[in-house]
Amino acid sequence: MNIIEVQNISKQFNLEAGFFAKNKNKVYAVNDVSFCIERGSTYGIVGESGCGKTTTARMIIQMYRQTEGSVIYTDKAGTEHKVENFSKKDLRGYREKIKYIFQDPARSLNPRMSVFDVMTTGLRYSSLWKDKKTARECAESIIQEAGLSPEDLNRRPAEFSGGQRQRISIARGLIMNPELLICDEVVSALDVSIQGQIINLLSYLKQKHNLSYVFITHDLKIACYFCDVIGVMYRGFLVEEAPAKDLYKTAVHPYTKLLFAGAKGELTNSNTEVKSTLSAEQCCPFAYRCPRATQKCLEQIPEFVNLSDNHKIRCWNI
Repeated sequence: MNIIEVQNISKQFNLEAGFFAKNKNKVYAVNDVSFCIERGSTYGIVGESGCGKTTTARMIIQMYRQTEGSVIYTDKAGTEHKVENFSKKDLRGYREKIKYIFQDPARSLNPRMSVFDVMTTGLRYSSLWKDKKTARECAESIIQEAGLSPEDLNRRPAEFSGGQRQRISIARGLIMNPELLICDEVVSALDVSIQGQIINLLSYLKQKHNLSYVFITHDLKIACYFCDVIGVMYRGFLVEEAPAKDLYKTAVHPYTKLLFAGAKGELTNSNTEVKSTLSAEQCCPFAYRCPRATQKCLEQIPEFVNLSDNHKIRCWNI
């Protein structure tokens, strides 16, 4: 059973802002993206900076409202809900079940608050709040699961290292007993050894709490190790999707192959800078970088089609 189904979502932002802006120019950040997240699984979204990974994730939790398409949440009873149709009250309840962990814990954790207050502020204003004593007991249990001690609840985030602050961010998400965690580049700013510790922690928590994850990263090696399914994004489009354990062997799209070559440290002949999408795409988004591009690639957008049972691709040259 799926916990989240994303159906053909798109997002455009106005390039100009302010009272006198004409709002004619737009950035086409996400374009016709569809995928499913099975309950208890990890869905990885991979791609270069600016490809639309974070925007897609923020539409799942409705930090951004999609311009087109739908996000469907299926509760534990099997009932489907269109997230964009939620009332304010329903949306608050939904956000208790779907928690977001930000890339930079130094900016997302209030430096003036104790770790206990950081972890429980959201809980205090939720439907799960009982009393401060219960919250303290819950915080002590969760902070130990995250690899820190109950005494750390009285300290401030600035007293911790980057890896420890990320553990606090994870604990803050867990205290609401969520069903899905959205992990937005949670290890990208950490040393390699600390990255491994955080990944192992997330794996442990997934098993213990039966969590689902959306895992956003630009590192294909980490994604292939940690995720169950990987979706590769480029210029707002999902260009390939396949099981993580097979993608390094079965990758078909030229962009996915380019990412794997970069992960191996290999030089490629396609080092063109990623262009901003300031107009609606009329052709394959990768055509201007692709060594195999044909005239058809320059004239039509390929559909996202099944290559096999669990493998999808958006490419004319299959």
